[in-house]
Amino acid sequence: MGDYEEDTAFLGQKGPFFLIIFLLLNAIYISTGFHSFYIVFAGASPSHHCQVLDGNLSEEWIKASIPTEEINGKLEQSKCWRYSLGAIQHFAAEGYNSSSVNFTDIARERCVEGWKYSTEVYHSTIVSEWDLVCEREWRVPFASSTIYMGYLLGSLVSGQLSDRFGRKKVLFASLALESVIIFAQSFSQSWLVFCILYFFVGAFQISLYITAFVLGTEVLSTSLRVLFTTLGAFLHYCVGYMVLPWIAFVIRDWRTLLRVLSVLTVVYIPLWWFIPESPRWLISQGRVKEAEAIIKDAAKKNKVSAPDIIFRPLEGNKIPAPARKYSLIDVVKTSNIRFTTFMCLLLWMAINIGYFGLSLNTSNLIGDPFLNCFLSAVAEVPAYIIATLLLKSCPRRPLLSGFLSIGGGFLLLIQLIPERLHTLAVALEMAGKFGFTMSFTVVYIYTAEIYPTVLRNLGMGMCSSAARIGSITAPYIIFLGTYSKYLPYILMGSLTIGSSIANMFLPETFGKVLPETCEQMQRCKWCQKGDVLMEEDRKHVVLKKQEL
Repeated sequence: MGDYEEDTAFLGQKGPFFLIIFLLLNAIYISTGFHSFYIVFAGASPSHHCQVLDGNLSEEWIKASIPTEEINGKLEQSKCWRYSLGAIQHFAAEGYNSSSVNFTDIARERCVEGWKYSTEVYHSTIVSEWDLVCEREWRVPFASSTIYMGYLLGSLVSGQLSDRFGRKKVLFASLALESVIIFAQSFSQSWLVFCILYFFVGAFQISLYITAFVLGTEVLSTSLRVLFTTLGAFLHYCVGYMVLPWIAFVIRDWRTLLRVLSVLTVVYIPLWWFIPESPRWLISQGRVKEAEAIIKDAAKKNKVSAPDIIFRPLEGNKIPAPARKYSLIDVVKTSNIRFTTFMCLLLWMAINIGYFGLSLNTSNLIGDPFLNCFLSAVAEVPAYIIATLLLKSCPRRPLLSGFLSIGGGFLLLIQLIPERLHTLAVALEMAGKFGFTMSFTVVYIYTAEIYPTVLRNLGMGMCSSAARIGSITAPYIIFLGTYSKYLPYILMGSLTIGSSIANMFLPETFGKVLPETCEQMQRCKWCQKGDVLMEEDRKHVVLKKQEL
């Protein structure tokens, strides 16, 4: 076949066909927004303390039976301990007043009768339903991380499935299966079943995201393709992210929330008849007539004339096979590529830990958790727009280091804010989220520009895997806040500042021609001497062989 862009140039750059596809694919991304972070509300931990079921005790003694502990500088009721119920019953039966008893001499015991949870904010969560507190508190971050484990699987297999079965089928299959699994998840009778289903939610969600991205790239015109891949998908994802807290605000029960989010996907069913298969994929499968039918329908909608034969076979022109195949070994073969890969892996991991860590932490912030989640989503909108505009005219390396410094710097400042200024602390966290989101946008383009064409897919794949490891780790970083309120901020801030410094040793790519081969790849400052020596040694060996 000839060049696809040339063969379909008669469609133009705009028109109803391209505009409809652009809007419908972006609409699908809204669903990924409110499916990504429902664990923030479904897995929230309500205020709780030990249950005291002795009906003979007065309210005064029930309250006195819960010891107070200093947590982050504040006295709060213990969440995991109570005074020995036998001792409390003895003092109450003897007519003692709770204020006259020395509680330091009374033994403590675990919450053997369970916990009492506040329903002021959440009517029901997986924490309150399955008592995921105290010694079982680790199960909450594990549940949060399972979706990102699913991301890792989905990102590995979705491309192969869409290459085999088609973009459209995999897109709608992923959308339907994600919805069905979320609905099934709402009936989970145990934490383990919830986690297993959440894993598959992640796998199908990332498959949906990637497949829609590829379909839009292959179907849309050049001008709309750029807008779709830079702002369209990201901003509509943010729309869903911003809608989520308001749905959760109305629905305070986690099971009902998941069912509503699942049922909302039904509105996407009619899109099957409006979103076409990728003509490029059809051509790659030899289904030229089906591809031509789609293009002719596009021409009709755009009110232009289509030729009788759109895709003509090339005569005698075959694309030469690549000289050699590259593997993961090539990504770490020379010191230059090895150092570049290590730095990129560090960047992607740090950015994902910060981004997903702050996104999952909104329910733990002081103030209204629904408003905090909404503000966290809102902070992403200007970040995507500003980052996209700056990428057109600014060098990548200082831009990324600057954004990382903003994200990490604001997180390190939070520990210096007095407790009474909690609004300022929330504002600093949102500013940090702003920096991480801008970094997220830049690192994709920057990494793709660093690697040569022969290694670009492999390099991006390794970085994507590092990103998944970072997102899996993020819930556990936030979990450390149960031991020290500021520890997650110190860890995320320090890691981000360190990665921003490390980023400065990578080569600048702005205004440079994309490298095609490993030899054309720019060299890192620390690796240049070693690589030059390696190249000279290689040439020396070649000359020796020629002499022999």
